[in-house]
Amino acid sequence: MSGQTLFVNNQDALRYRFHADHPFDQRRLQMTTDLLQYSGALRDNDIIVPQPLNEDWLLYTHRPDYVEAVRQLSAPHPARAWSERADKYGLHSEDTPYFAGMHEAACAIVAGSITACEAVMSGKSTHALHLGGGLHHAFAERGSGFCVYNDASVAIAWLRKHFNARVLYIDTDVHHGDGVQWSFYTDPDVFTYSIHETGKYLFPGTGFVQERGESDGFGTCVNVPLEPYTEDHSWLECFEDTIVQVAKHFKPDIIVSQHGADAHALDPLSHMHCSMRIYKEMPRIIHQLAHEYCDGRWVALGGGGYDIWRVVPRAWSLLWLEMNAHPLLQELEADPYTPLPEQWLYKWSPESPVLLPNMWLDDVKQWAPMPRRDIIQARNTHIKELALEYVR
Repeated sequence: MSGQTLFVNNQDALRYRFHADHPFDQRRLQMTTDLLQYSGALRDNDIIVPQPLNEDWLLYTHRPDYVEAVRQLSAPHPARAWSERADKYGLHSEDTPYFAGMHEAACAIVAGSITACEAVMSGKSTHALHLGGGLHHAFAERGSGFCVYNDASVAIAWLRKHFNARVLYIDTDVHHGDGVQWSFYTDPDVFTYSIHETGKYLFPGTGFVQERGESDGFGTCVNVPLEPYTEDHSWLECFEDTIVQVAKHFKPDIIVSQHGADAHALDPLSHMHCSMRIYKEMPRIIHQLAHEYCDGRWVALGGGGYDIWRVVPRAWSLLWLEMNAHPLLQELEADPYTPLPEQWLYKWSPESPVLLPNMWLDDVKQWAPMPRRDIIQARNTHIKELALEYVR
């Protein structure tokens, strides 16, 4: 099985559901799996099921009292003493309200990410993808931003403890990967990189270029906060120029990447103006770096993405295609108007409140250009240069 890319099929992640009207909608996992299978890109022997979590591993990142709070608030009717303390643990907010079965569902997500890491580090596969993971906003002592347990942080801590691996964490979600950054802010063997919309205008309000790590970890944190309404060219230029230099400087043993699909122009929770192009190109760059510095060792996680109909399934499917160097990528290079499978459109169109796209990529020629494009690009270029100030 070595050399194969494994797909962590985490059915228990579907139970991670706050309420019916919440923007975090796990139907995106089902839609992505369907799109890959109907495209002939996902086979049964690519799929691996997560093993149950050793819950002691949660304590690599989370405080014992927080884990106990999550456990107690997961009951169908939590005791009043715990529900009154939910706000202290970030679990009584509009974003991250507690729900029945929360602990078990969140543990299943952590288990999926550790399963992906174990598969790569043991040599079962070169790459592994866990789209249920990437809950990067949770902290040691509280939930935040739709995230209860920080599976990315726990998995990285697991890699450090069990393999002593130098880990490069790459976060491409439009929201800053704050929980992971602060987990390893003083650790010189974990490099956290995040490209995102500037925190001046978007949750969580952090991820500024001057956040570079502290103590022994100074210089092992890079943030690339971009201006609202950034388009493909500027996003990709800033990403490639910075992450290539970071990987060259740090020389990791493994890359763990988070692939939130919410910098797209259609996403309702951000202000970017990117197309599906960035979700085709960013995995290509990461893939090259994994083979150049890590003997291919690469674990990819999901993350945000709130247009579950028109954006997330295509973006995450493009990630899987890149991880496998699938021939469909060559078709997309030759014909950017390559259609999506009719079977997928037939299945999901009746459920969708919007017209589903019928092509893999976006026809950006039909989009109106941003009127402040030159100003936005100039500001982003300046930020890119500042981000690399200590990475040489």
